[in-house]
Amino acid sequence: MPAQNKDDGGWKKFLWNSEKKELMGRTGGSWFKILLFYVIFYGCLAGIFTGTIQVLLLTLSNYKPTWQDRISPPGLTHSPRSDKSELLFSMSDAGTYLKHIKAMNEFLKPYDEENQVDQMKYEDCGVEPNEYKYRGQLENDVGIRKACRFPRRLLGPCAGIEDRDFGFRDGKPCIIVKLNRIVAFQPVPPKNNETIPAEAQYKVQPNVIPLHCASKKEEDAGKLGEVRYYGIGEGFPLQYYPYYGKLLHPHYLQPLVAIQFINLTINTELRIECKVYGDNIGYSDKDRYQGRFEIKLSVNNL
Repeated sequence: MPAQNKDDGGWKKFLWNSEKKELMGRTGGSWFKILLFYVIFYGCLAGIFTGTIQVLLLTLSNYKPTWQDRISPPGLTHSPRSDKSELLFSMSDAGTYLKHIKAMNEFLKPYDEENQVDQMKYEDCGVEPNEYKYRGQLENDVGIRKACRFPRRLLGPCAGIEDRDFGFRDGKPCIIVKLNRIVAFQPVPPKNNETIPAEAQYKVQPNVIPLHCASKKEEDAGKLGEVRYYGIGEGFPLQYYPYYGKLLHPHYLQPLVAIQFINLTINTELRIECKVYGDNIGYSDKDRYQGRFEIKLSVNNL
């Protein structure tokens, strides 16, 4: 009988002890105290976390990154672009380059003139290289800044207006090049020709960041043929800088440079490197798009 009574007072008695008025070994007062402790404890943690976030937000700007010391010089990118940085196609097979044409048309859509007619959003900044276009301080919320117009017709035969195939059908492909955006960045043109290849030194001029493409391998130099550049000053003009960020400069259009390869050696793979030159634009072996890019180009007629 005593054993039976002990068994009856096992887990059921632990859940609720009617004699001591205890729930799971604790009285009502004990449960209240421990719950109050945890409410206060986690409330304090939440308050500290919220306060820390609020203090952090006070140090941040809505218009400019607080810390830009780890931001590299702007990357140089191009369209069309593939994962392997290859542009391989056959003149006799439109299916090999239709995807490139589609990509370039999508890329250039914001540069259609009908998309830049709003006088409240866009302004003419000239078709010749000019000085930086300042539009006030970043921290002054004076409203949306206007953007310089850049009609795609400035890209000449690579604009996709008259030649809808961007030269691919004739074996004279175009690529469109841009400098990536960095808030408040002002590219500085090279002051001399010492760091620029001899064949590109003529491009050094005020108010423009020059761009030049050449064969990566010296033995392929004669196979590249003529390279033509289209845009403003064959580079990136300074009047399109600085960029004020998405909040203040939502309609900003980056200046573009179109590159057309006129007489490439057919049925030959060529490795081409394109670089921009500026006093505050550097290059890195770890980042293949920092201030430059490489592309494998092959035009076949088979």
